[in-house]
Amino acid sequence: MQPKKRKVEIIVLSDVHLGTYGCHARQLSAYLRTIKPKTVVLNGDIIDIWQFSKRYWPKSHMKIVKQVMNWISKGVKVYYVTGNHDEMLRKFCGFKMGSFQIVNKVVLPLTGDKIAWFFHGDVFDVTMQHSKWLAKLGAMGYDMLILINMMANVISERMFKRGKISLSKKIKNSVKSAVKFINDFETTAADIGISNRYDYVICGHIHQPEMREITNSHGSIMYLNSGDWVENLTALEYSEGKWVIYKYDEAAIEKDPPVEDNEEPELSNNQLFTNMLEEFNIMMVS
Repeated sequence: MQPKKRKVEIIVLSDVHLGTYGCHARQLSAYLRTIKPKTVVLNGDIIDIWQFSKRYWPKSHMKIVKQVMNWISKGVKVYYVTGNHDEMLRKFCGFKMGSFQIVNKVVLPLTGDKIAWFFHGDVFDVTMQHSKWLAKLGAMGYDMLILINMMANVISERMFKRGKISLSKKIKNSVKSAVKFINDFETTAADIGISNRYDYVICGHIHQPEMREITNSHGSIMYLNSGDWVENLTALEYSEGKWVIYKYDEAAIEKDPPVEDNEEPELSNNQLFTNMLEEFNIMMVS
């Protein structure tokens, strides 16, 4: 008997980078089919508008958009938190349509009077603040590195029968400035969260999945980062008062593929857009 979808109170996804070669959309789609969330936080860089090209938008990438739209049409609360690669959407901050909302940050109450603060994190990136062209150039280089990494993994697995490697991880782990940037990023996010008396601070941006308590002279906070769907293939899940980092496991999903709930059939494209249009008309009338 095939398993039903797991019920999750909140899922957090960031740095999916739809529209780039490095995005693992097929794996993300497989994961999304295994869960039934109440609230979804898309914590920045979901669509890579910086590098978007009409020449590269596979069906697997469109499927992610469709799955999110399915959730919205069924009343699942979806927050799209803007990031640096999709900063164009910041001009639409505050836009609402049904259960969907575009925001720059979001604060949510959790079990036990806890408060969680969600934001992408690029505000702490000095390069983003002062040399945006350099950041965009770096993004192009990163995407090229991912392509090279993909080819290297094909050779490693097929010719040498070895496991996958991550060139960018090796570079980040070996370069002291990169390690310091990550540590500074986490500390800064935690310090601001503590000063605002939040219990959790949840970021993306640095593609580094993490969950740890950070303490300073004013208190402590749980810092979380959802990672990405380029290298780590991770997300954050919250249920029954606990956070966990989900790590994609292809073997486990292929062994027990999820089934669609009979009471909630997948909507066709026409049904999706009809439902979204109805929600928009209701919003405009009210």
